[in-house]
Amino acid sequence: MSDPQLQQAIEQAESGQLDLAIAALRMRVRLRPKDAQALSLLGSMLQRGGDFQQALHHLQRAVELAPHIPAYRNNYAFSLLSHLHNAQARDQWLKAIELDPTYTFAWIGLSIAYTLTKQCPLAIEAGQRAIALQPEWPGATANYAAALARIGRVGEGIEAIEQLLAGGCTDTKLYSNLLMLLHCSERTTEQIAASHRAFASVCPTQPQPPTPLADPLRTLRIGILSGDLADHSVAFFSQALMRHRQPDARMIVFSSSVPMKHDAFTQQHKSQADAWFDVAALDDRALDALIRQQRIDILIELSGHTEANRLTALNAKPAPIIISAIGYPNTTGHPCIDFRLVDSITDPPGSEHLCTEKLMRLHPCLLCYTPWPESPAPAMPAPGTPITFCSFNVTGKISANTIGLWRAVLKVLPHSRLLLKSQSMSDPAARAMLLERFVAADIAASRLDMIDYSQKRHDHLNLYSRAHISLDTTPYNGTTTTCEALWQGVPVVCILGDRHSARVSASLVSAAGHPEWIARSPEEFTAIATHLANHLDRLAELRTNMRAQLRASPLLDSSAYAQNFHQTLRLRWSEWCEQHTTK
Repeated sequence: MSDPQLQQAIEQAESGQLDLAIAALRMRVRLRPKDAQALSLLGSMLQRGGDFQQALHHLQRAVELAPHIPAYRNNYAFSLLSHLHNAQARDQWLKAIELDPTYTFAWIGLSIAYTLTKQCPLAIEAGQRAIALQPEWPGATANYAAALARIGRVGEGIEAIEQLLAGGCTDTKLYSNLLMLLHCSERTTEQIAASHRAFASVCPTQPQPPTPLADPLRTLRIGILSGDLADHSVAFFSQALMRHRQPDARMIVFSSSVPMKHDAFTQQHKSQADAWFDVAALDDRALDALIRQQRIDILIELSGHTEANRLTALNAKPAPIIISAIGYPNTTGHPCIDFRLVDSITDPPGSEHLCTEKLMRLHPCLLCYTPWPESPAPAMPAPGTPITFCSFNVTGKISANTIGLWRAVLKVLPHSRLLLKSQSMSDPAARAMLLERFVAADIAASRLDMIDYSQKRHDHLNLYSRAHISLDTTPYNGTTTTCEALWQGVPVVCILGDRHSARVSASLVSAAGHPEWIARSPEEFTAIATHLANHLDRLAELRTNMRAQLRASPLLDSSAYAQNFHQTLRLRWSEWCEQHTTK
Protein backbone atom coordinates (compact mmCIF):
# COMPACT_ATOMS: atom_id res chain seq x y z
CA MET A 1 0.00 0.00 0.00
CA SER A 2 1.56 3.30 -1.13
CA ASP A 3 -0.32 5.56 1.31
CA PRO A 4 1.94 5.93 4.42
CA GLN A 5 -0.93 6.75 6.76
CA LEU A 6 -2.96 3.72 5.75
CA GLN A 7 0.11 1.49 5.89
CA GLN A 8 0.80 2.72 9.41
CA ALA A 9 -2.77 1.78 10.44
CA ILE A 10 -2.25 -1.73 9.09
CA GLU A 11 1.01 -2.10 11.02
CA GLN A 12 -0.61 -0.79 14.21
CA ALA A 13 -3.42 -3.33 13.95
CA GLU A 14 -1.07 -6.25 13.40
CA SER A 15 1.07 -5.24 16.37
CA GLY A 16 -1.89 -5.22 18.76
CA GLN A 17 -2.88 -1.55 18.51
CA LEU A 18 -6.17 -2.05 16.69
CA ASP A 19 -7.90 0.74 18.64
CA LEU A 20 -5.21 3.22 17.59
CA ALA A 21 -5.49 2.11 13.97
CA ILE A 22 -9.28 2.53 14.02
CA ALA A 23 -9.01 5.95 15.68
CA ALA A 24 -6.54 7.15 13.05
CA LEU A 25 -8.72 5.89 10.23
CA ARG A 26 -11.83 7.51 11.72
CA MET A 27 -10.00 10.83 11.75
CA ARG A 28 -8.90 10.31 8.14
CA VAL A 29 -12.48 9.56 7.05
CA ARG A 30 -13.80 12.53 9.00
CA LEU A 31 -11.42 14.82 7.13
CA ARG A 32 -11.85 13.03 3.78
CA PRO A 33 -15.36 11.52 3.80
CA LYS A 34 -15.11 10.41 0.16
CA ASP A 35 -11.83 8.52 0.58
CA ALA A 36 -13.04 5.09 -0.52
CA GLN A 37 -9.72 3.40 0.25
CA ALA A 38 -9.71 4.66 3.84
CA LEU A 39 -13.38 3.76 4.26
CA SER A 40 -12.79 0.22 3.07
CA LEU A 41 -9.78 -0.22 5.36
CA LEU A 42 -11.67 1.27 8.30
CA GLY A 43 -14.55 -1.13 7.67
CA SER A 44 -12.16 -4.08 7.60
CA MET A 45 -10.55 -2.96 10.87
CA LEU A 46 -13.94 -2.55 12.53
CA GLN A 47 -14.86 -6.02 11.33
CA ARG A 48 -11.74 -7.43 13.00
CA GLY A 49 -12.67 -5.61 16.19
CA GLY A 50 -16.19 -7.03 16.27
CA ASP A 51 -18.07 -3.80 15.45
CA PHE A 52 -20.00 -5.47 12.67
CA GLN A 53 -22.70 -2.86 12.03
CA GLN A 54 -20.24 0.00 11.69
CA ALA A 55 -18.01 -2.18 9.53
CA LEU A 56 -20.86 -2.93 7.17
CA HIS A 57 -21.74 0.77 6.93
CA HIS A 58 -18.24 1.90 5.98
CA LEU A 59 -17.60 -0.97 3.58
CA GLN A 60 -20.87 -0.33 1.79
CA ARG A 61 -20.01 3.37 1.55
CA ALA A 62 -16.65 2.51 -0.04
CA VAL A 63 -18.41 0.43 -2.71
CA GLU A 64 -20.88 3.24 -3.39
CA LEU A 65 -18.05 5.73 -3.85
CA ALA A 66 -15.90 3.45 -6.01
CA PRO A 67 -18.19 0.80 -7.52
CA HIS A 68 -15.61 -0.05 -10.18
CA ILE A 69 -12.97 -1.38 -7.73
CA PRO A 70 -13.33 -5.16 -7.08
CA ALA A 71 -11.26 -5.10 -3.87
CA TYR A 72 -13.80 -2.90 -2.10
CA ARG A 73 -16.60 -5.25 -3.11
CA ASN A 74 -14.53 -8.15 -1.83
CA ASN A 75 -14.15 -6.54 1.62
CA TYR A 76 -17.84 -5.65 1.69
CA ALA A 77 -18.83 -9.18 0.72
CA PHE A 78 -16.86 -10.73 3.58
CA SER A 79 -18.61 -8.38 6.01
CA LEU A 80 -21.99 -9.35 4.56
CA LEU A 81 -21.03 -12.99 5.04
CA SER A 82 -20.36 -12.40 8.74
CA HIS A 83 -23.91 -11.04 9.02
CA LEU A 84 -25.21 -14.22 7.34
CA HIS A 85 -26.23 -12.19 4.30
CA ASN A 86 -24.85 -14.98 2.15
CA ALA A 87 -26.78 -14.27 -1.03
CA GLN A 88 -25.88 -10.58 -0.95
CA ALA A 89 -22.22 -11.47 -0.45
CA ARG A 90 -22.43 -13.83 -3.42
CA ASP A 91 -23.86 -11.05 -5.57
CA GLN A 92 -21.06 -8.66 -4.61
CA TRP A 93 -18.45 -11.21 -5.64
CA LEU A 94 -20.28 -11.86 -8.90
CA LYS A 95 -20.18 -8.14 -9.60
CA ALA A 96 -16.46 -8.04 -8.76
CA ILE A 97 -15.87 -10.81 -11.30
CA GLU A 98 -17.84 -8.86 -13.92
CA LEU A 99 -15.46 -5.98 -13.32
CA ASP A 100 -12.38 -8.20 -13.42
CA PRO A 101 -12.74 -11.90 -14.37
CA THR A 102 -9.14 -12.48 -13.23
CA TYR A 103 -9.74 -11.18 -9.68
CA THR A 104 -8.89 -14.35 -7.75
CA PHE A 105 -10.10 -13.13 -4.37
CA ALA A 106 -13.62 -12.87 -5.75
CA TRP A 107 -13.53 -16.46 -7.04
CA ILE A 108 -12.32 -17.63 -3.64
CA GLY A 109 -15.08 -15.70 -1.88
CA LEU A 110 -17.62 -16.91 -4.37
CA SER A 111 -16.66 -20.49 -3.56
CA ILE A 112 -17.50 -19.82 0.08
CA ALA A 113 -20.74 -18.00 -0.71
CA TYR A 114 -21.98 -20.68 -3.10
CA THR A 115 -21.31 -23.27 -0.41
CA LEU A 116 -23.36 -21.30 2.12
CA THR A 117 -26.17 -20.66 -0.35
CA LYS A 118 -26.54 -24.39 -1.00
CA GLN A 119 -24.98 -24.33 -4.46
CA CYS A 120 -22.06 -26.70 -3.97
CA PRO A 121 -21.53 -27.57 -7.66
CA LEU A 122 -21.07 -23.86 -8.37
CA ALA A 123 -18.82 -23.58 -5.29
CA ILE A 124 -16.60 -26.32 -6.70
CA GLU A 125 -16.52 -24.61 -10.09
CA ALA A 126 -15.58 -21.28 -8.49
CA GLY A 127 -12.84 -23.03 -6.54
CA GLN A 128 -11.49 -24.51 -9.75
CA ARG A 129 -11.48 -21.07 -11.40
CA ALA A 130 -9.55 -19.61 -8.45
CA ILE A 131 -6.96 -22.39 -8.65
CA ALA A 132 -6.62 -21.93 -12.41
CA LEU A 133 -5.84 -18.24 -11.84
CA GLN A 134 -3.55 -18.73 -8.86
CA PRO A 135 -2.56 -22.41 -8.52
CA GLU A 136 -0.09 -21.60 -5.73
CA TRP A 137 -2.54 -19.74 -3.50
CA PRO A 138 -3.42 -21.84 -0.42
CA GLY A 139 -6.76 -20.08 0.07
CA ALA A 140 -7.98 -21.13 -3.35
CA THR A 141 -7.24 -24.80 -2.73
CA ALA A 142 -8.57 -24.70 0.84
CA ASN A 143 -12.00 -23.45 -0.20
CA TYR A 144 -12.15 -25.81 -3.16
CA ALA A 145 -11.40 -28.74 -0.84
CA ALA A 146 -14.03 -27.54 1.63
CA ALA A 147 -16.69 -27.42 -1.10
CA LEU A 148 -15.79 -30.95 -2.17
CA ALA A 149 -15.93 -32.23 1.41
CA ARG A 150 -19.34 -30.66 1.96
CA ILE A 151 -20.91 -32.95 -0.62
CA GLY A 152 -19.01 -36.00 0.57
CA ARG A 153 -16.05 -35.92 -1.82
CA VAL A 154 -13.57 -35.77 1.04
CA GLY A 155 -10.92 -37.84 -0.72
CA GLU A 156 -10.76 -35.42 -3.66
CA GLY A 157 -10.40 -32.50 -1.28
CA ILE A 158 -7.52 -34.23 0.49
CA GLU A 159 -5.82 -34.96 -2.84
CA ALA A 160 -6.09 -31.32 -3.93
CA ILE A 161 -4.44 -30.09 -0.74
CA GLU A 162 -1.75 -32.77 -0.77
CA GLN A 163 -0.89 -31.94 -4.38
CA LEU A 164 -0.25 -28.30 -3.48
CA LEU A 165 1.75 -29.22 -0.38
CA ALA A 166 3.82 -31.70 -2.39
CA GLY A 167 4.76 -28.84 -4.71
CA GLY A 168 6.48 -27.03 -1.87
CA CYS A 169 3.65 -25.02 -0.29
CA THR A 170 4.33 -24.48 3.43
CA ASP A 171 1.13 -22.70 4.41
CA THR A 172 0.27 -23.88 7.93
CA LYS A 173 -3.44 -23.07 7.66
CA LEU A 174 -3.73 -25.22 4.55
CA TYR A 175 -1.90 -28.03 6.33
CA SER A 176 -4.36 -27.71 9.22
CA ASN A 177 -7.21 -28.02 6.72
CA LEU A 178 -5.66 -31.24 5.46
CA LEU A 179 -5.36 -32.69 8.96
CA MET A 180 -8.99 -31.87 9.72
CA LEU A 181 -10.18 -33.61 6.55
CA LEU A 182 -8.07 -36.69 7.27
CA HIS A 183 -10.31 -37.53 10.23
CA CYS A 184 -13.13 -38.14 7.76
CA SER A 185 -10.98 -40.32 5.51
CA GLU A 186 -10.42 -44.06 5.43
CA ARG A 187 -6.68 -43.73 6.05
CA THR A 188 -5.10 -45.79 8.78
CA THR A 189 -4.27 -44.56 12.25
CA GLU A 190 -0.56 -44.72 11.47
CA GLN A 191 -0.96 -42.75 8.24
CA ILE A 192 -2.93 -40.00 9.96
CA ALA A 193 -0.44 -39.89 12.82
CA ALA A 194 2.43 -39.55 10.32
CA SER A 195 0.67 -36.64 8.64
CA HIS A 196 0.30 -34.90 12.00
CA ARG A 197 3.96 -35.47 12.87
CA ALA A 198 4.90 -33.94 9.51
CA PHE A 199 3.19 -30.69 10.51
CA ALA A 200 6.52 -29.76 12.10
CA SER A 201 8.02 -29.54 8.61
CA VAL A 202 5.82 -26.55 7.71
CA CYS A 203 5.88 -25.07 11.21
CA PRO A 204 9.54 -24.48 12.09
CA THR A 205 10.03 -23.66 15.75
CA GLN A 206 12.68 -21.89 17.78
CA PRO A 207 11.65 -22.50 21.40
CA GLN A 208 12.66 -19.75 23.79
CA PRO A 209 10.38 -20.47 26.74
CA PRO A 210 10.31 -18.08 29.70
CA THR A 211 11.65 -19.34 33.01
CA PRO A 212 9.40 -17.99 35.77
CA LEU A 213 9.95 -18.52 39.46
CA ALA A 214 10.04 -22.28 40.03
CA ASP A 215 7.84 -22.32 43.11
CA PRO A 216 5.52 -25.36 43.13
CA LEU A 217 3.13 -23.78 45.65
CA ARG A 218 2.59 -20.30 44.27
CA THR A 219 -0.52 -19.08 42.49
CA LEU A 220 -0.54 -20.30 38.89
CA ARG A 221 -1.26 -18.06 35.94
CA ILE A 222 -3.15 -20.28 33.49
CA GLY A 223 -3.71 -19.06 29.96
CA ILE A 224 -6.56 -20.22 27.73
CA LEU A 225 -5.97 -19.77 23.99
CA SER A 226 -9.06 -20.48 21.90
CA GLY A 227 -11.11 -19.24 19.00
CA ASP A 228 -14.22 -21.11 20.16
CA LEU A 229 -15.36 -19.50 23.41
CA ALA A 230 -18.46 -18.09 21.72
CA ASP A 231 -21.53 -19.96 20.44
CA HIS A 232 -19.53 -23.02 19.43
CA SER A 233 -19.50 -26.68 20.43
CA VAL A 234 -16.24 -26.24 22.38
CA ALA A 235 -18.02 -23.79 24.68
CA PHE A 236 -20.18 -26.62 26.05
CA PHE A 237 -17.02 -28.29 27.37
CA SER A 238 -14.79 -25.33 28.28
CA GLN A 239 -17.29 -23.90 30.77
CA ALA A 240 -16.57 -26.60 33.35
CA LEU A 241 -12.86 -25.80 33.20
CA MET A 242 -13.39 -22.11 33.92
CA ARG A 243 -16.45 -22.07 36.16
CA HIS A 244 -14.77 -23.85 39.05
CA ARG A 245 -11.22 -22.54 38.84
CA GLN A 246 -9.26 -23.09 42.02
CA PRO A 247 -8.34 -20.27 44.44
CA ASP A 248 -4.64 -20.85 43.76
CA ALA A 249 -5.01 -20.15 40.03
CA ARG A 250 -5.70 -17.17 37.79
CA MET A 251 -7.35 -17.71 34.39
CA ILE A 252 -6.29 -15.41 31.54
CA VAL A 253 -8.10 -15.85 28.23
CA PHE A 254 -6.66 -15.09 24.79
CA SER A 255 -9.64 -15.25 22.44
CA SER A 256 -8.53 -15.71 18.82
CA SER A 257 -11.94 -15.32 17.19
CA VAL A 258 -13.43 -12.03 16.04
CA PRO A 259 -15.00 -10.46 19.17
CA MET A 260 -18.68 -11.34 19.61
CA LYS A 261 -19.86 -8.56 21.91
CA HIS A 262 -23.46 -9.74 22.19
CA ASP A 263 -22.86 -13.48 22.30
CA ALA A 264 -24.12 -15.05 25.56
CA PHE A 265 -21.41 -17.71 25.63
CA THR A 266 -18.70 -15.08 25.19
CA GLN A 267 -20.07 -12.99 28.02
CA GLN A 268 -20.32 -16.02 30.27
CA HIS A 269 -16.71 -16.99 29.63
CA LYS A 270 -15.62 -13.40 30.16
CA SER A 271 -17.32 -13.32 33.54
CA GLN A 272 -15.41 -16.44 34.57
CA ALA A 273 -11.97 -15.17 33.52
CA ASP A 274 -9.59 -13.05 35.58
CA ALA A 275 -8.50 -11.30 32.38
CA TRP A 276 -9.64 -11.42 28.75
CA PHE A 277 -7.75 -10.40 25.62
CA ASP A 278 -9.21 -10.35 22.11
CA VAL A 279 -6.25 -11.38 19.94
CA ALA A 280 -7.76 -12.08 16.52
CA ALA A 281 -6.18 -8.92 15.11
CA LEU A 282 -2.70 -9.70 16.48
CA ASP A 283 -0.01 -11.27 14.37
CA ASP A 284 1.97 -14.20 15.78
CA ARG A 285 4.78 -12.07 17.16
CA ALA A 286 2.40 -9.75 18.99
CA LEU A 287 0.42 -12.66 20.43
CA ASP A 288 3.61 -14.33 21.62
CA ALA A 289 4.65 -11.07 23.29
CA LEU A 290 1.25 -10.67 24.97
CA ILE A 291 1.33 -14.19 26.40
CA ARG A 292 4.81 -13.54 27.80
CA GLN A 293 3.74 -10.16 29.16
CA GLN A 294 0.94 -11.86 31.07
CA ARG A 295 3.49 -14.21 32.68
CA ILE A 296 1.59 -17.37 31.79
CA ASP A 297 2.86 -20.47 33.58
CA ILE A 298 0.66 -23.01 31.78
CA LEU A 299 -0.97 -22.24 28.43
CA ILE A 300 -3.91 -24.41 27.39
CA GLU A 301 -4.76 -24.22 23.70
CA LEU A 302 -8.25 -25.46 22.87
CA SER A 303 -8.27 -25.35 19.06
CA GLY A 304 -5.70 -27.76 17.67
CA HIS A 305 -6.02 -27.58 13.89
CA THR A 306 -9.58 -26.22 13.84
CA GLU A 307 -10.45 -23.03 12.02
CA ALA A 308 -9.47 -20.29 14.49
CA ASN A 309 -6.26 -21.93 15.69
CA ARG A 310 -3.12 -19.91 16.44
CA LEU A 311 -0.63 -22.76 16.56
CA THR A 312 2.05 -20.75 14.75
CA ALA A 313 1.99 -18.18 17.54
CA LEU A 314 3.42 -20.92 19.76
CA ASN A 315 6.55 -21.45 17.65
CA ALA A 316 8.81 -19.70 20.16
CA LYS A 317 7.05 -21.38 23.13
CA PRO A 318 5.68 -18.34 24.97
CA ALA A 319 4.85 -20.33 28.13
CA PRO A 320 6.90 -22.88 30.09
CA ILE A 321 4.19 -25.53 29.72
CA ILE A 322 1.74 -25.76 26.82
CA ILE A 323 -1.16 -28.22 26.76
CA SER A 324 -3.60 -29.07 23.95
CA ALA A 325 -7.09 -29.88 25.21
CA ILE A 326 -10.79 -30.30 24.39
CA GLY A 327 -11.13 -28.91 20.87
CA TYR A 328 -9.18 -31.32 18.65
CA PRO A 329 -9.36 -35.13 18.43
CA ASN A 330 -5.72 -35.86 17.67
CA THR A 331 -2.13 -34.92 18.31
CA THR A 332 -1.25 -31.45 17.03
CA GLY A 333 2.23 -32.37 15.81
CA HIS A 334 3.49 -29.02 17.11
CA PRO A 335 6.94 -29.43 18.69
CA CYS A 336 6.32 -26.79 21.38
CA ILE A 337 3.18 -28.37 22.82
CA ASP A 338 4.18 -30.49 25.79
CA PHE A 339 1.02 -32.36 26.75
CA ARG A 340 -2.30 -33.43 25.30
CA LEU A 341 -5.42 -34.00 27.41
CA VAL A 342 -6.93 -37.48 26.92
CA ASP A 343 -8.34 -40.30 29.03
CA SER A 344 -7.76 -44.03 29.28
CA ILE A 345 -10.59 -44.84 26.86
CA THR A 346 -9.76 -42.35 24.10
CA ASP A 347 -6.03 -43.03 24.32
CA PRO A 348 -5.32 -46.27 26.21
CA PRO A 349 -1.81 -47.28 27.25
CA GLY A 350 0.14 -48.22 24.15
CA SER A 351 -1.14 -45.34 22.00
CA GLU A 352 1.63 -42.94 23.02
CA HIS A 353 3.51 -43.46 19.76
CA LEU A 354 0.67 -41.80 17.85
CA CYS A 355 1.27 -38.45 19.54
CA THR A 356 4.04 -35.87 19.56
CA GLU A 357 2.92 -34.62 22.98
CA LYS A 358 3.04 -36.50 26.27
CA LEU A 359 -0.40 -37.85 27.12
CA MET A 360 -2.05 -36.30 30.15
CA ARG A 361 -4.85 -38.70 31.11
CA LEU A 362 -7.79 -37.31 33.04
CA HIS A 363 -10.02 -39.88 34.72
CA PRO A 364 -12.70 -40.93 34.13
CA CYS A 365 -13.30 -38.68 31.08
CA LEU A 366 -11.33 -35.98 29.30
CA LEU A 367 -14.50 -33.91 28.81
CA CYS A 368 -17.29 -32.49 30.96
CA TYR A 369 -20.49 -31.38 29.26
CA THR A 370 -22.53 -28.31 30.17
CA PRO A 371 -26.01 -28.57 28.61
CA TRP A 372 -27.73 -25.61 27.03
CA PRO A 373 -29.85 -24.13 29.86
CA GLU A 374 -32.91 -23.62 27.64
CA SER A 375 -33.00 -27.17 26.28
CA PRO A 376 -36.51 -28.47 25.52
CA ALA A 377 -37.86 -31.28 27.67
CA PRO A 378 -37.11 -34.79 26.34
CA ALA A 379 -40.00 -36.43 24.52
CA MET A 380 -40.61 -39.78 22.83
CA PRO A 381 -41.74 -40.08 19.21
CA ALA A 382 -45.50 -40.27 18.76
CA PRO A 383 -47.06 -43.67 19.52
CA GLY A 384 -47.07 -45.92 16.48
CA THR A 385 -44.00 -44.25 14.95
CA PRO A 386 -41.70 -46.86 13.39
CA ILE A 387 -38.45 -47.37 15.24
CA THR A 388 -36.37 -44.40 14.12
CA PHE A 389 -32.61 -44.25 14.39
CA CYS A 390 -30.86 -40.92 13.98
CA SER A 391 -27.54 -39.20 13.43
CA PHE A 392 -27.11 -35.44 13.56
CA ASN A 393 -23.37 -35.51 12.81
CA VAL A 394 -21.92 -33.59 9.88
CA THR A 395 -22.12 -35.40 6.55
CA GLY A 396 -18.34 -35.72 6.28
CA LYS A 397 -18.36 -38.11 9.24
CA ILE A 398 -20.65 -40.58 7.46
CA SER A 399 -17.93 -42.90 6.20
CA ALA A 400 -18.30 -46.15 4.28
CA ASN A 401 -17.73 -48.03 7.54
CA THR A 402 -20.49 -46.02 9.18
CA ILE A 403 -22.96 -46.79 6.42
CA GLY A 404 -22.05 -50.46 6.73
CA LEU A 405 -22.82 -50.44 10.45
CA TRP A 406 -26.14 -48.69 9.94
CA ARG A 407 -27.13 -50.96 7.04
CA ALA A 408 -26.73 -54.04 9.24
CA VAL A 409 -29.03 -52.55 11.88
CA LEU A 410 -31.68 -51.52 9.35
CA LYS A 411 -31.55 -54.98 7.77
CA VAL A 412 -32.38 -56.69 11.07
CA LEU A 413 -35.24 -54.23 11.66
CA PRO A 414 -36.84 -53.97 8.20
CA HIS A 415 -39.56 -51.50 9.27
CA SER A 416 -37.18 -49.08 10.97
CA ARG A 417 -36.15 -45.71 9.61
CA LEU A 418 -33.07 -43.48 9.69
CA LEU A 419 -33.28 -39.76 10.41
CA LEU A 420 -30.29 -37.68 9.27
CA LYS A 421 -29.68 -34.01 9.92
CA SER A 422 -26.76 -31.74 9.10
CA GLN A 423 -26.14 -28.36 7.54
CA SER A 424 -25.19 -29.86 4.18
CA MET A 425 -28.53 -31.67 3.90
CA SER A 426 -30.00 -28.39 2.64
CA ASP A 427 -27.72 -28.51 -0.39
CA PRO A 428 -29.39 -30.52 -3.20
CA ALA A 429 -26.05 -31.78 -4.53
CA ALA A 430 -24.82 -32.91 -1.11
CA ARG A 431 -28.16 -34.50 -0.37
CA ALA A 432 -28.21 -36.34 -3.71
CA MET A 433 -24.68 -37.65 -3.31
CA LEU A 434 -25.34 -38.92 0.21
CA LEU A 435 -28.57 -40.54 -0.91
CA GLU A 436 -26.69 -42.21 -3.75
CA ARG A 437 -24.20 -43.68 -1.29
CA PHE A 438 -26.98 -45.14 0.85
CA VAL A 439 -28.80 -46.62 -2.13
CA ALA A 440 -25.53 -48.14 -3.36
CA ALA A 441 -25.24 -49.77 0.08
CA ASP A 442 -28.70 -51.32 -0.37
CA ILE A 443 -30.51 -48.91 1.94
CA ALA A 444 -33.72 -47.80 0.26
CA ALA A 445 -34.24 -44.07 -0.07
CA SER A 446 -37.77 -44.53 1.27
CA ARG A 447 -36.31 -45.42 4.68
CA LEU A 448 -34.37 -42.17 5.00
CA ASP A 449 -35.48 -38.82 6.35
CA MET A 450 -33.01 -36.01 5.63
CA ILE A 451 -33.50 -32.79 7.53
CA ASP A 452 -32.08 -29.34 6.88
CA TYR A 453 -29.94 -27.40 9.32
CA SER A 454 -31.81 -25.81 12.26
CA GLN A 455 -30.97 -22.16 12.82
CA LYS A 456 -32.21 -22.22 16.41
CA ARG A 457 -30.68 -24.55 19.00
CA HIS A 458 -34.09 -25.20 20.58
CA ASP A 459 -35.44 -26.52 17.27
CA HIS A 460 -32.32 -28.63 16.77
CA LEU A 461 -32.60 -30.30 20.17
CA ASN A 462 -36.33 -30.76 19.80
CA LEU A 463 -35.74 -32.92 16.71
CA TYR A 464 -34.48 -35.69 18.99
CA SER A 465 -38.13 -36.25 19.91
CA ARG A 466 -38.54 -37.77 16.44
CA ALA A 467 -35.97 -40.50 17.09
CA HIS A 468 -35.77 -43.51 19.41
CA ILE A 469 -32.04 -44.27 19.23
CA SER A 470 -28.93 -42.45 18.00
CA LEU A 471 -26.33 -44.31 15.92
CA ASP A 472 -22.82 -42.90 16.10
CA THR A 473 -20.39 -42.37 13.22
CA THR A 474 -16.93 -43.92 12.88
CA PRO A 475 -13.97 -43.41 12.66
CA TYR A 476 -14.91 -39.82 13.50
CA ASN A 477 -17.38 -39.91 16.37
CA GLY A 478 -19.78 -37.27 17.45
CA THR A 479 -18.88 -35.26 20.54
CA THR A 480 -21.36 -32.44 21.09
CA THR A 481 -23.99 -34.42 19.18
CA THR A 482 -23.39 -37.45 21.40
CA CYS A 483 -23.89 -35.37 24.54
CA GLU A 484 -26.93 -33.60 23.09
CA ALA A 485 -28.59 -36.91 22.26
CA LEU A 486 -27.97 -38.22 25.78
CA TRP A 487 -29.26 -34.99 27.31
CA GLN A 488 -32.46 -35.33 25.27
CA GLY A 489 -32.88 -38.88 26.61
CA VAL A 490 -31.78 -40.67 23.44
CA PRO A 491 -29.37 -43.62 23.90
CA VAL A 492 -26.28 -43.49 21.69
CA VAL A 493 -24.91 -46.72 20.22
CA CYS A 494 -21.21 -46.45 19.38
CA ILE A 495 -18.35 -48.73 18.43
CA LEU A 496 -14.92 -48.67 20.06
CA GLY A 497 -12.48 -47.76 17.29
CA ASP A 498 -8.72 -47.72 16.87
CA ARG A 499 -8.00 -44.00 17.38
CA HIS A 500 -8.97 -41.07 19.59
CA SER A 501 -11.59 -39.73 17.19
CA ALA A 502 -13.18 -43.19 17.05
CA ARG A 503 -13.30 -43.61 20.84
CA VAL A 504 -14.62 -40.26 22.08
CA SER A 505 -18.25 -41.37 22.14
CA ALA A 506 -17.26 -44.48 24.09
CA SER A 507 -15.65 -42.23 26.69
CA LEU A 508 -18.71 -39.96 26.87
CA VAL A 509 -21.22 -42.81 27.01
CA SER A 510 -19.17 -44.55 29.68
CA ALA A 511 -18.98 -41.35 31.75
CA ALA A 512 -22.75 -41.05 31.39
CA GLY A 513 -23.09 -44.45 33.07
CA HIS A 514 -24.04 -46.58 30.05
CA PRO A 515 -21.04 -48.65 28.96
CA GLU A 516 -23.51 -51.28 27.73
CA TRP A 517 -24.07 -49.11 24.63
CA ILE A 518 -20.43 -49.45 23.54
CA ALA A 519 -19.84 -52.14 20.90
CA ARG A 520 -16.54 -53.91 20.35
CA SER A 521 -17.46 -55.30 16.93
CA PRO A 522 -19.93 -54.61 14.09
CA GLU A 523 -21.99 -57.61 15.20
CA GLU A 524 -22.23 -56.23 18.74
CA PHE A 525 -23.19 -52.81 17.36
CA THR A 526 -26.15 -54.42 15.60
CA ALA A 527 -27.07 -56.45 18.69
CA ILE A 528 -27.07 -53.41 21.00
CA ALA A 529 -29.15 -51.30 18.62
CA THR A 530 -31.60 -54.14 18.05
CA HIS A 531 -31.97 -54.86 21.75
CA LEU A 532 -32.78 -51.22 22.48
CA ALA A 533 -35.25 -51.05 19.58
CA ASN A 534 -37.11 -54.09 20.92
CA HIS A 535 -37.65 -52.55 24.36
CA LEU A 536 -39.82 -49.46 23.92
CA ASP A 537 -40.65 -49.38 27.63
CA ARG A 538 -36.95 -49.07 28.43
CA LEU A 539 -36.57 -46.31 25.85
CA ALA A 540 -39.48 -44.42 27.39
CA GLU A 541 -37.94 -44.80 30.84
CA LEU A 542 -34.64 -43.44 29.58
CA ARG A 543 -36.39 -40.50 27.96
CA THR A 544 -37.90 -39.62 31.33
CA ASN A 545 -35.03 -40.36 33.70
CA MET A 546 -31.76 -39.94 31.81
CA ARG A 547 -31.31 -36.26 32.63
CA ALA A 548 -31.34 -36.99 36.35
CA GLN A 549 -28.84 -39.78 35.77
CA LEU A 550 -26.58 -37.48 33.76
CA ARG A 551 -26.63 -34.77 36.41
CA ALA A 552 -25.29 -37.34 38.88
CA SER A 553 -22.69 -38.69 36.46
CA PRO A 554 -19.07 -37.67 35.80
CA LEU A 555 -20.14 -36.38 32.38
CA LEU A 556 -21.88 -33.39 33.99
CA ASP A 557 -20.05 -33.10 37.31
CA SER A 558 -18.26 -29.86 36.50
CA SER A 559 -17.00 -29.28 40.03
CA ALA A 560 -15.24 -32.66 40.27
CA TYR A 561 -13.95 -32.29 36.71
CA ALA A 562 -12.46 -28.85 37.35
CA GLN A 563 -10.84 -29.96 40.59
CA ASN A 564 -9.35 -32.99 38.83
CA PHE A 565 -8.18 -30.83 35.92
CA HIS A 566 -6.53 -28.21 38.12
CA GLN A 567 -4.88 -30.86 40.29
CA THR A 568 -3.40 -32.32 37.12
CA LEU A 569 -2.13 -28.89 36.11
CA ARG A 570 -0.60 -28.41 39.53
CA LEU A 571 1.17 -31.76 39.18
CA ARG A 572 2.58 -30.76 35.79
CA TRP A 573 3.76 -27.49 37.32
CA SER A 574 5.42 -29.24 40.25
CA GLU A 575 7.27 -31.48 37.81
CA TRP A 576 8.45 -28.44 35.87
CA CYS A 577 9.62 -26.74 39.04
CA GLU A 578 11.56 -29.81 40.08
CA GLN A 579 13.32 -29.85 36.71
CA HIS A 580 14.15 -26.13 36.87
CA THR A 581 15.17 -25.75 40.49
CA THR A 582 18.87 -25.04 40.93
CA LYS A 583 20.45 -27.84 42.91
